[in-house]
Amino acid sequence: MKDAAVGKVQRWLGGLLGLLMLWAAVSKLANPTEFLGSIYAYQLPLPHLMLQTAAVVLPWVELLCGLLLLAGLWTETALILVTAMLVLFVVATGQAWVRGLEIACGCFDLTLIGFSKNNPAVAHFLESVAFAFFRNLLLTALAVYLLRRACRQQPRTSKADAPEHSAA
Repeated sequence: MKDAAVGKVQRWLGGLLGLLMLWAAVSKLANPTEFLGSIYAYQLPLPHLMLQTAAVVLPWVELLCGLLLLAGLWTETALILVTAMLVLFVVATGQAWVRGLEIACGCFDLTLIGFSKNNPAVAHFLESVAFAFFRNLLLTALAVYLLRRACRQQPRTSKADAPEHSAA
């Protein structure tokens, strides 16, 4: 019974992470120029072409990972990609916060749900780089937890179990 409850919580958390990835992707895809501006605001020491490529590719990877997590397909692969992205987000938001950059993180468009009009002060806080840093830390921990659990649940083929191949 306990395993069933843990499995249910894992599926719920995976679905939540998938929904967050979808929201982030749709926010970026709906405003690609604004997202590129958000990336430039981080003042990363990378070539503009690399940043522009990231602005085009990243939302689609987020979308794909979100859909895979929601569908429960290729979960390990999706979680590896999500974890890698979140680690990069932690580094990017962390360096911006340490440097004192007053920027919006560019992660989630709160106007898609009408939030920023009703609560501008709260929306400003939720878009702040400091909040984004801690949110990304929490989401990274969640992704790592889910990835570890997914890896434990997958049956591994040992050499003893693998069929032998003859060189005939």
